[in-house]
Amino acid sequence: MTTPIHVYSEIGPLKSVMLKRPGRELENLTPEYLERLLFDDIPFLPAVQKEHDQFAETLKKQGVEVLYLEKLTAEALDDALVREQFIDELLTESKADINGAYDRLKEFLLTFDTDSMVEHVMSGIRKNELEREKKSHLHELMEDHYPFYLDPMPNLYFTRDPAAAIGSGLTINKMKEPARRRESLFMRYIINHHPRFKGHEIPVWLDRDFKFNIEGGDELVLNEETVAIGVSERTTAQAIERLVRNLFQRQSRIRRVLAVEIPKSRAFMHLDTVFTMVDRDQFTIHPAIQGPEGDMRIFVLERGKTADDIHTTEEHNLLEVLKRTLGLSDVNLIFCGGGDEIASAREQWNDGSNTLAIAPGVVVTYDRNYISNECLREQGIKVIEIPSGELSRGRGGPRCMSMPLYREDVK
Repeated sequence: MTTPIHVYSEIGPLKSVMLKRPGRELENLTPEYLERLLFDDIPFLPAVQKEHDQFAETLKKQGVEVLYLEKLTAEALDDALVREQFIDELLTESKADINGAYDRLKEFLLTFDTDSMVEHVMSGIRKNELEREKKSHLHELMEDHYPFYLDPMPNLYFTRDPAAAIGSGLTINKMKEPARRRESLFMRYIINHHPRFKGHEIPVWLDRDFKFNIEGGDELVLNEETVAIGVSERTTAQAIERLVRNLFQRQSRIRRVLAVEIPKSRAFMHLDTVFTMVDRDQFTIHPAIQGPEGDMRIFVLERGKTADDIHTTEEHNLLEVLKRTLGLSDVNLIFCGGGDEIASAREQWNDGSNTLAIAPGVVVTYDRNYISNECLREQGIKVIEIPSGELSRGRGGPRCMSMPLYREDVK
């Protein structure tokens, strides 16, 4: 690999991917704070780790290099000054100064080796971990009963969302929900300080400081010229427009972006929860995102004669837009749950359309979505199933749990 990031399709043979093994952050979930931390249920940690390990092993058996977010972060923070800078930035974003614990938290975190410090930051820091001495200050005596100085980050195993590779660069995203906003900080430190990335001047098409939200589950690279982005509950039109302008000004291969509007609800959340690419001319889709005649709102933003010249047209038929923009004579849409009203809703809730393509026509899916999986097989797709009893409780599938860093180009 001459560059550490190279993603010009959704289906090119996957060579390198970043995962996050679920950790103690999931054991810091309690029923009272599930909504705040964006969970509907509490996974059983030993079981969810076993399932995630099987997911990673499945990828390795297919020749994919598996990198881990927690390990990359620790390696990026090897230098003491960089590590302290990271802690300062993370505590500031966590608003640790509000409860007067900033200095105590910083001192506490600096007592650990780098691996342990990263684990503590990701899993959250409970107040009782620091409260070994008697409280004396008024703000300490009057503290509320919230148990954390630093919230846990249980959504971290969905590595797709905080940052997303597009071409030779990536977006480092401002995420919508406060519970997830700190997650993209890890990727900024990885590309700036990790030996694998820091010498390559990796372009950041949109940074986490931009004021409008975008998340990686809405970013799909359809081919070397075309990107699709969901206008969703988590991604704004303003962020898409800025990303398009930056892409057109700073590179030449990607020439168009499809802004695809989907219903703004937690059930649909991101574009990749209702629509993913499984082969050159085949996609899996949840039928509920389309109207009675297959109509929906799609805005095609294309490069004009200059990088600043952006042509925008509104379209309403996804099938026709895909055929025209991808240069295909026909496109096959494979319905989640076989299109059955009940089965499609049930399997979409368990990420039946959230497939991870590891090569053209080869996908990884959850085993629980047996109707959708059979529909894929009937259309000639090789389906590799992974166990999902606990993983699915987080409301994200194989694509959500993986951030491709390098794909070979589609021949």
